[in-house]
Amino acid sequence: MSDADILIPVQSVEEARTLLGPLDSNARLIRELHGVSVLARDGGLRLLGDTAHVGLVQQVLEDCLATMRAGRRLSTQDVAGRLRATLGADPAAETAGPERGARPHVPTLVRARTSGQQRYLEAMETHDVVFAVGPAGTGKTYLAVARAIEAMKRGIVRRIVLVRPAVEAGEKLGFLPGDFQQKIDPYLRPMYDALQDLLDARTRSRWLDSDVVEVCPLAYMRGRTLNRAFVILDEAQNTTVPQMLMFLTRLGEGSRMVVTGDPSQVDLPGNVTSGLHDAVRKLGEVDGIAIVRLDAEDVVRHAVVSRIVTAYGDGGDGRHRS
Repeated sequence: MSDADILIPVQSVEEARTLLGPLDSNARLIRELHGVSVLARDGGLRLLGDTAHVGLVQQVLEDCLATMRAGRRLSTQDVAGRLRATLGADPAAETAGPERGARPHVPTLVRARTSGQQRYLEAMETHDVVFAVGPAGTGKTYLAVARAIEAMKRGIVRRIVLVRPAVEAGEKLGFLPGDFQQKIDPYLRPMYDALQDLLDARTRSRWLDSDVVEVCPLAYMRGRTLNRAFVILDEAQNTTVPQMLMFLTRLGEGSRMVVTGDPSQVDLPGNVTSGLHDAVRKLGEVDGIAIVRLDAEDVVRHAVVSRIVTAYGDGGDGRHRS
């Protein structure tokens, strides 16, 4: 992939400040999202990076300059929003297409394949907190990650936080080999897998390296407030009641939360109540919260998986052990 070095002339310090953002926040955003360096040089902004992404960033910044020079008000936050919107665009198509000033289209990453999945997608669009309860193979995690990426590309949120409790099949972290990151990586692997399916390798690496996407164990949520974030808690059946309350109260301004879990696969000790079961029971009538129940008919893996789920009993109605 070829590199480009482009200078965008600016007519005033105010234009440069609006584009770069306070403390160069928009310049950092451009670096995080597109891998393009922005330098204030020679009466303009110098863009350095691969040709396709430099062209895309150039288009956005020049459109912003045109808006300001036409006498219309444009804030540094507006510039940031336009930059985030470009994440849904194909850089090569944007730089080559005839309609250079058009706003990039953000495509829908996935579509529902069952009526239950359709209810799930609609709930994530209209509610701040969504619980998705159902058996393996119903797309609970995959659809949540896809919706989070779409929200990021549309500028609705600024980051994605993917969370899992580090409790699986009776194993304890202290007995596993390796350092802390090596111990928790196996538990977080399904989250990385969803990202790998839904994002190209370059964008995925850039987002993870810059913490636009954060993947972490549930214990790391304590004491945090998450603003303008799309937060997903996976395998929530393995949370305790206090852990679930702690997680739900991390919700900050402009954030969305999705909690997914399979009540038939609880790995907690027999005398410990599942935080997912408890939350679904307590929060079903709370305004702003949606609870979507998926079942064997919503399984979209191999056809045999649906028959296995049915044979073992309905795994999605929340009646399993707590």
